[in-house]
Amino acid sequence: MLAYCNSDELWLYFFMKGWKNIKAKDFRTPAIVLAAIIVLFYVFNNIIMPRYVQQEKTTTVPGVIGRPVDEAIKLLADAGLVGKKSDTRTDKQYPEGTVVVQNPAAGTVVKFGRGVYLTVSGGEPMVNVPSLRGRSLRDATFALERFGLVLGNARYEVSEEYPQGTIIDQDTPENTIVPAGRVITVIVSQGKSADQLPVPDVIRKSFSEAERIIIQAGLRIGNITYQINTELLPNTVIEQFPKAGELVPSSRAIDLVVAQRGEKPTDIQN
Repeated sequence: MLAYCNSDELWLYFFMKGWKNIKAKDFRTPAIVLAAIIVLFYVFNNIIMPRYVQQEKTTTVPGVIGRPVDEAIKLLADAGLVGKKSDTRTDKQYPEGTVVVQNPAAGTVVKFGRGVYLTVSGGEPMVNVPSLRGRSLRDATFALERFGLVLGNARYEVSEEYPQGTIIDQDTPENTIVPAGRVITVIVSQGKSADQLPVPDVIRKSFSEAERIIIQAGLRIGNITYQINTELLPNTVIEQFPKAGELVPSSRAIDLVVAQRGEKPTDIQN
């Protein structure tokens, strides 16, 4: 039993044991009486009173959320409290090893020596990147969402292997472990090179001639925007999208900017 006692408790135990062995007649000796008074004063002042005062003393719980757990425990100890790590959970906001929850909360008034339970961040949740090759953009979007990931921008390339509209490659390889929320960009097949048609050059041609050339190339006219231009004849093509020479799928729409009559606004002089 004595093995579980602290130094003060041991001192008090041996004092009481010795006290029982003192006979009543011994108190007739002034030295014994004086020694007994001194011992009683020591026990009362250093053992009994501190325990009583400590039980009644209160302190305010400091805020330790966002602090490294070791630092948080030290801060709590300085306030007369005992920090206890109770749980670990993933968290996007707080770095790994920092406190995300404390109980009791900061500002709570508690008894001196009270335990404060700390939940510690395990860092960002990590997920496994799925394979997107051969999927459509729609399927890839759903697949990534199931893993907490996001589909980014798509780049298009000619492919002899993958059908038009399916994903050829991805910037982050499959089975890579990444933080949740990561954006995954992909390359999408435009189809085989035989299915691609070069865009003809129709800049500075009349609209009617440009329309004929585009249709003969297996493509079609898209959006037409008119822009005032005093240097070219009306209905002359100023710009085209896509640019001449680009390979595009058959029946792709070609957008044109066409000149129209009118005067450009002049600068106003103050």
